Amino acid sequence: MFPIEYYIGLILIGICAGFASGLLGVGGGFLIVPLQYFLLKYIGVNPDLAMLISLGTSLAIIIPTSMSGAYRHTRTMDNIIKPGLQLGVFGVIGGAIGGFVASGLPSRVLEIIFGCLLLFVVIKNIIDLNKEREEAKIPFNLLTTGIIGLFVGFSSGLLGVGGGVFLIAILTALLGFSLIEAIGTSSVFICLTAVGGFLSYVITGWGVSTFPYSIGYVSIINFLLIACFSVPLASLGAKFAHRLPQKKLKIIFSVLVLYISLKMLGILP
Repeated sequence: MFPIEYYIGLILIGICAGFASGLLGVGGGFLIVPLQYFLLKYIGVNPDLAMLISLGTSLAIIIPTSMSGAYRHTRTMDNIIKPGLQLGVFGVIGGAIGGFVASGLPSRVLEIIFGCLLLFVVIKNIIDLNKEREEAKIPFNLLTTGIIGLFVGFSSGLLGVGGGVFLIAILTALLGFSLIEAIGTSSVFICLTAVGGFLSYVITGWGVSTFPYSIGYVSIINFLLIACFSVPLASLGAKFAHRLPQKKLKIIFSVLVLYISLKMLGILP
């Protein structure tokens, strides 16, 4: 039903997003969403539907992918489980709300929001490139956990990402986490928060989505092909994350996110 290059594209997305997910603790959504979107538009899918399919399917893929990366991280750092779960409980709620809001917004608005938020993360990383760890500016308690979890969860559901790109920036800039601690904590958080957003896209797209072989706004074909490659690659990426210096991790993270942000904003063709 789809051209062969579509299936090849899905496999490549799975490989790239899976490795990036484990390496950077970001769920891979910042790659899965725009790359799926461009691929769907390439085969002639309406842009608004293509965006919603990309968002919903991305969150479905992020769940097993982030679990794979989180498992690898927790084998090295057991101190990341508790904060990741605490943030994740609020993230599930925020993710569900964000998913419902996204279904009522045009695709171009979501593209611009997505691009601007990622650009902010890049600028923050460049400013802090030589900092190994910052002092905590706010305490890690129930109030701050709830606010951060809801905000990042909402961003996750709204933009179809695990929320790791935002959570890592917050943990390192405000809560005094090292980059590798933030990456590990983020991978645990993402496992939970993606569930809320995923369910909202299934519900809002039920009986509305016209894309073949889909449940709501979640494409079964896209999910299976991407997840088959992203899950094992996430474990491999997490293994590499513990071997690279933090500065190199920040540079890799920033270059990837900058490219995607400029692409979503329409600055790059």
